[in-house]
Amino acid sequence: MKTLVNGINKKQILRIICLLLSVGILCIHNPIKVQAAQTDVTDISTVINQQGMPSDSDELMEPVMNSSLTITLNEGNGEINGSLRILITLTLIAIAPTLLILLTCYTRVIIVLHFTRAALNTQTAPPNQVLIGLALFLTFFIMTPTIERIQTEAIVPFEEKQITQLEAVQAAVVPIREFMYKETLIKDVNLFMDIAGKEWDGVDLEQIPTSILIPSFIIGELRQAFFMGFIIYVPFIVIDMVVASVLMSMGMMMLPPTTISMPFKILLFVLADGWSLVIGNLVRTFY
Repeated sequence: MKTLVNGINKKQILRIICLLLSVGILCIHNPIKVQAAQTDVTDISTVINQQGMPSDSDELMEPVMNSSLTITLNEGNGEINGSLRILITLTLIAIAPTLLILLTCYTRVIIVLHFTRAALNTQTAPPNQVLIGLALFLTFFIMTPTIERIQTEAIVPFEEKQITQLEAVQAAVVPIREFMYKETLIKDVNLFMDIAGKEWDGVDLEQIPTSILIPSFIIGELRQAFFMGFIIYVPFIVIDMVVASVLMSMGMMMLPPTTISMPFKILLFVLADGWSLVIGNLVRTFY
């Protein structure tokens, strides 16, 4: 027991001695002074009005809310930046098929071509790809004067910074409206004017909103296309009736008349140069 007490006393004495030595070393060592380095007041900082940093002591007590968004028009001419222009271009590309079908002569052309193929009863000859391609090129041919006006009156002045984008859009719509108005019947315009509760003198194009002119134009195109399709069908119906009468008189009632009449239809169409007649008269309806 005495040996254990002596061991504990020795450990405490050693700890006290180590503690005193540490305090003595700290008291004897010279203190180190730490201070901020002085800079020349004439130095110019490369950071000017850094956002989120206060400029004086008064702003230290205020919330740091210096971030802002500024939209600047290019010297007031109303232009948009490149990113937004790309977005608008992609949007126009997405709706381009609808604009091509409804605002041009494409509707009338493709319907007449399909009526011609149905009247010949050739099923898939010519195929859909050929008819659509032919309709697109015919549409481009018919709409060339309108496209040239849009290029001259809207696109070129806009690229030369002579007009703003809004003015360019308004100038581009004018030739399209004039083309549609030329192919639209007055009764169709009056129909949608009455539905919308608006008045129109029956002459001035400026009084017709675009939202009324477009459906009026589409109805007129459908009417004209179906009328032309009926005219194309008449000679081929006569051939079917003649062939059916001959087969019935010969007692061949089990033989389908269309099987016999189709070669005669193709022969008549080729001898009459049918594609030239159909396409030529179709294009002339727009001139």
